[in-house]
Amino acid sequence: MVRAANHAYLATMTERPAFLDSSRPDVPDLAVPRGITPFYLPQKPVRGRFVRLGPLANTLLARHDHPEPVKILLGQTLALAAALASALKFSGSFSLQAKGDGPVSMLVVDCTDTGALRGYARVNQETLASLLSEAPDTPVTARMLLGDGYLAFTVAQGADREPQQGIVTLTGDSLAEMAEHYFATSEQLACQVHLAAGNTENGWRASALILERIAGAGGIDPEVSIAEQHEAWRTACILADTITQAELLDDSLLPERILYRLFHGEGVAVDKPRSLAYGCRCSRARLADILEGFPRDDLDHMAIDGDIVMTCEFCNFDFRFPRETVTGKESSAQ
Repeated sequence: MVRAANHAYLATMTERPAFLDSSRPDVPDLAVPRGITPFYLPQKPVRGRFVRLGPLANTLLARHDHPEPVKILLGQTLALAAALASALKFSGSFSLQAKGDGPVSMLVVDCTDTGALRGYARVNQETLASLLSEAPDTPVTARMLLGDGYLAFTVAQGADREPQQGIVTLTGDSLAEMAEHYFATSEQLACQVHLAAGNTENGWRASALILERIAGAGGIDPEVSIAEQHEAWRTACILADTITQAELLDDSLLPERILYRLFHGEGVAVDKPRSLAYGCRCSRARLADILEGFPRDDLDHMAIDGDIVMTCEFCNFDFRFPRETVTGKESSAQ
């Protein structure tokens, strides 16, 4: 998403025509090799993912000057999207969007099947300041920030296929509760979600632990009864509930160690970890294509001091286009 703005240069821009310029701003060459750790409980209807963004969380969250409650919410959303995208079995992306009437009017995060992660929050600063001043000692929940609205989960599988989307109303106080409500109502899937984000001594960190109950009897000993499967799921949820925010955000605790602490009595098994990386995909060429679709009169009105400035909402970078380099379309009145 982009917006026109009157910002100063953040980098030296090329003199080539906009439509020939495919450059993009320098972005952090940052990857977390073990960002996602899939796991399962053998012979039990339980699988899950443990997500830890590590320094990637700090890099993503530090690009925006949001107050701490908003960064916490955005960090949790990044961890949740990364966990859900890791379940993709094809080349594509998973996106999570929350839209409401609260101080955070929109929250958008997406992650590709290869782990490229990005996100942003649109904040009404005045409304947020009012909320924070009303009860300064009261913990700010996701529902307080988002208000009433909806939560949308979208899976995109290439340009040739229509995206699949599920939408539910915002239900619950925390983002974890909202996600669980979505899976219970839209996917009919038993799911438990634990999310954490915070500013630690190592910078901002974000993490997630997600459990899913496997539908049917796939991978389960056929001699295990339905009652035994139900009890195994209930036990796994009780054990997962013992995890703390400190454990989720502690870089020194390896995911395998945490999973062993939680589920060693159930015989937990870990699959191959997957990486996460900084994943904004903006470019001058892409934004130039958008500008070329505007009528020339509109482009003239967008120009400030001879330039049009467009800002990538995800990486918070300003792209500056001299007005004469953008052709645009003939105005409809002509």
